[in-house]
Amino acid sequence: MSMDIIPVGRRRAWPPRVTEATRPFWGALALGRMTTTRCDNCARYTFPPKPICPHCWSSKLAWTDLGGRGMLYSRTVIHAPPKVFEGVGPLHVGIVDLDEGVRICCGLLEDDAPIPLDSRVELVTLLYADGPLFSARRQVSAREASGAHTQTR
Repeated sequence: MSMDIIPVGRRRAWPPRVTEATRPFWGALALGRMTTTRCDNCARYTFPPKPICPHCWSSKLAWTDLGGRGMLYSRTVIHAPPKVFEGVGPLHVGIVDLDEGVRICCGLLEDDAPIPLDSRVELVTLLYADGPLFSARRQVSAREASGAHTQTR
């Protein structure tokens, strides 16, 4: 699945450390794809991507795309963020259980109201001036996206 790419007109407050093991992840994310490693031995996903499976210690891992959709498991709002995030807060952060069984922590994009727990969410790429990050937003149904409304009598 290709994720929406949202341009952000500033640099990331805390850029990630890109390593040889994570470079393919960041490259794919910049193109709107969520990827990670999956063990060829035990078939379990690893996130963040790793060169060694933390479950069975195999070094036989392959890159695989994730669907980028899941359920919001937990959420919080950080009103007093660390100094490096000054001017960006409050920070809306959530834990998302992706459909593939991977649990991730990420920013939440919320417009008018907080995303309720157990809501369906989808990941998006935030393309900053110096590279990508990912966040989650409430998943919009095909019906909502098309502008169709239900009429009641």
